[in-house]
Amino acid sequence: METRKRILSLDIFRGLTVILMILVNNPGSWSFIYPPLKHAAWHGCTPTDLVFPFFLFIVGVSISFSMFNAKEDKLKRPKLLRKAIWRGSKLIGIGLFISLFPFFDFSVMRIPGVLQRIGLVFIFATSIFLYSDIKKIIGIIFILLISYWAIMTLIPIPGIGEANLDDPNKVLSAYLDFKLMGGHLWSGTKTWDPEGLLSTLPAIATALLGVVAGILIKTKRDDKIVKLLVFIGVGLLILGYFWGIVFPINKSIWTSTYAVYTAGWAYLTLGICYYIFDVKQYYPKVSIVPRAFGLNPMIAYVVAELCAKLLYLIQIEGVSVKEHLYQLIMNVGWSNEMGSLVFALSYCSLIYAFVHILYKKNIVVKV
Repeated sequence: METRKRILSLDIFRGLTVILMILVNNPGSWSFIYPPLKHAAWHGCTPTDLVFPFFLFIVGVSISFSMFNAKEDKLKRPKLLRKAIWRGSKLIGIGLFISLFPFFDFSVMRIPGVLQRIGLVFIFATSIFLYSDIKKIIGIIFILLISYWAIMTLIPIPGIGEANLDDPNKVLSAYLDFKLMGGHLWSGTKTWDPEGLLSTLPAIATALLGVVAGILIKTKRDDKIVKLLVFIGVGLLILGYFWGIVFPINKSIWTSTYAVYTAGWAYLTLGICYYIFDVKQYYPKVSIVPRAFGLNPMIAYVVAELCAKLLYLIQIEGVSVKEHLYQLIMNVGWSNEMGSLVFALSYCSLIYAFVHILYKKNIVVKV
C-alpha cells in the first residue's frame, strides 16, 4: 500500500468550503440574499446546500489521513478514541459558547448547531474508522442511510400519524427535536432544528463517505485516484437523484438522498482538486486564499460567527453597526441583492486578513 503525507488539494477544498460558509452566513441583509447563496426553501439542493455536507465529508477524509497508520496498532486505538472524544467534546463546547455569546442566557440557548453536529459526527466517524475496515465502513453507511429512510417514512408520529415529508412539522425528526429540546431549537423555526438529533445519523454517513475517499487516496496510485473519485462521484449523484424521487433531497432533515447526492458532488470536487493541485501540481498565487482558510478552518469560522454577532448587537444611535456598514455599501448604488453580496465578500475579506496573518506566521490553531 502506498501512503501519503498531507495533500494540498484537501486544504484547498476545505478552504473553499469555509469561504463559501462565511459568505452564506453573512449577507448584508437576510431580506435580500444574493440568489446563488440561498438555501433551498425545503426540498431540493442549491450550491449553498453543499457547504455543510462538504465540510463533514472533509472531516471524514481528514480522519483517514490523520489516523491511517496509527490505527494499525490495536494498542493505540483506545488512546486515539479518547483523543477523538475529547476533541469532539471541545467542538460541541465551542458551538454552545457561540450559541450563548454574548448574553449567556441558558434559558433560550440553542442546543443543536453546526459545531455541535461536527463534534458528534467526528466522534462517531472516528470510532467506526478505528475499529472497521473499508468493507465494514461501507456496510455501516448503507445501514445508516437505509435505516434513516425507514425511520422517517414508515414510523408514525405520535399525535400526527403518518409522516408527511412535505411539512417540516410532520416528520419524526421534528417531533423528537421538540420533545427533547423544545425551547432550545433554531430561532428560525422554534419547532424543529436543521441540526437536530435524529438527522445526525445520515450526517455520520456523510463523514464516513469522506473516510472512504481518504482511504482510497491513501492506498491507490495517483493514476487511479482521480478516475476512481470521479466514477464514485457520478455514481452517487445518479443514485441520490433517482432515490430522491421517493425520498426527497432535503438539507433541513438531512435525508439519506441528500447525504448521497451531496457526497457525489464532494467526490467530484475532491477529484478535480486532487488532479489540479496534487497530480499536476498547479499552484497559482490565488490559491493562497483558500489554503489560508483551509489550514485554520475552525478559528476562521468561530471568529466570523462571533464578530457577526457583535456587528449586529453593537448599536450606534439605535442602529446596528452591521446596518450602518451595509448602508454605506448601498450608497454606492448597488441593487439590494448585489449590495448584500458585496457586504458578504467584504466581511469574508476581513476574516481572510486574519487567517492570512496566521498563515504567514505558520500558526495553525487546532481544537
